Amino acid sequence: MASRQQLLRLTEEAVCPICLDFFTDPLTLECGHNFCRSCITQSWEKKEINSCPECREEFPERNLRVNRALANLAEGARKLKLDPKEKESKPHCEKHQIELELFCETDRKLICLICRDSREHKSHDFRPVNEAVEIYKDKLKSSLDSLTEKKSAVLQTELTQKRKISEVREQASSLQTYITSEFTKMHQILTEKEQRLLRDLREEEERIVELMEKSLREIQENLNSIEEELSKLQKQMERKDELIFLKEEACRKRRIDVEEKTL
Repeated sequence: MASRQQLLRLTEEAVCPICLDFFTDPLTLECGHNFCRSCITQSWEKKEINSCPECREEFPERNLRVNRALANLAEGARKLKLDPKEKESKPHCEKHQIELELFCETDRKLICLICRDSREHKSHDFRPVNEAVEIYKDKLKSSLDSLTEKKSAVLQTELTQKRKISEVREQASSLQTYITSEFTKMHQILTEKEQRLLRDLREEEERIVELMEKSLREIQENLNSIEEELSKLQKQMERKDELIFLKEEACRKRRIDVEEKTL
């Protein structure tokens, strides 16, 4: 008669990994994995690339083979009225196929009553499963409480750090606004000072240039006067009449004397 483990193994091998029910019209992909025809067809309809839902291997073409042996296995499992989603209510020893009732504290593993008396577990410490569960639950609870406290402390630290970050950001934003405002004021002050200096420079320029232009006019007037005098002297030098020459020279001397007395 087949053991419970064998029946469960039979159930697992006859179940489709997509619908988790016994295979219906099973097909085998090139990678070796099996699926119900409707399951793999619907799966591929939702994708652009044909790939195995288990190993993700991609296939350029849909080469599907009917797996009659797997179909017969699934049919046999149905006739046995097995539940494909059935789980073991209690763990069983793989070696002796009986329930695991003890926990070996030395090896930290579940064992059956036959394993307890074997040479492998000689002189080991054992506890009933329910007692071991209570003991390790208490230890786990202690660790859980400790970890919960640590989590609370870390959460508080996280909250404090977030608050500090928020404060730094607020301070930086406030400082940025202050700096911008101060530099705006400085720019305004500098702009006004620039305009004032430029205005003073233009006024000083006009004052100096006006004086220099006045001096230039005086120089030009003097130059004109000299040129007129030169022209007169040149004409006088060209006089051929000696009497007229002397008469003009006498007049020129008198004019010079008057001008010198006037100065």
